[in-house]
Amino acid sequence: MAVVTELIKEENGTLSFGNYELDSKTKADGFEFKGDKYKIKTFNEITKLEKNGSFVYESVPGTTVHGFQVVDNVVEFEVEGIEDSQITLELEAGQEYVTVIDGHSAGSVKTNLGGKLNLSVELNPGKVSKIKIEKL
Repeated sequence: MAVVTELIKEENGTLSFGNYELDSKTKADGFEFKGDKYKIKTFNEITKLEKNGSFVYESVPGTTVHGFQVVDNVVEFEVEGIEDSQITLELEAGQEYVTVIDGHSAGSVKTNLGGKLNLSVELNPGKVSKIKIEKL
């Protein structure tokens, strides 16, 4: 896969966003998708997505995400970057979620009172990791 040169776009009914190859912070605001407005900030150090002014996704260092979608109690996407990344997602507060990375369970995690879920993903240049997070 490749970075999203437009910073954010719709692909097959899902969102794709982020460009970890940029040397300086670049942002796009007001991207409309399914009735919501999105804002993206991305470069090699961080990628952050907001929906209607609320936090959705953040990775440190920056990543590129393809096929991001939330359906019922499941969040799915593919992520790529040049090195291991810490990813934070905003989900339902105080709930338990099981995380699956590349088809292997990474265990279950309970979100904090703010609904934040953190996971670490081992990333290598040119390889995509498939992430699935499901509410129990």
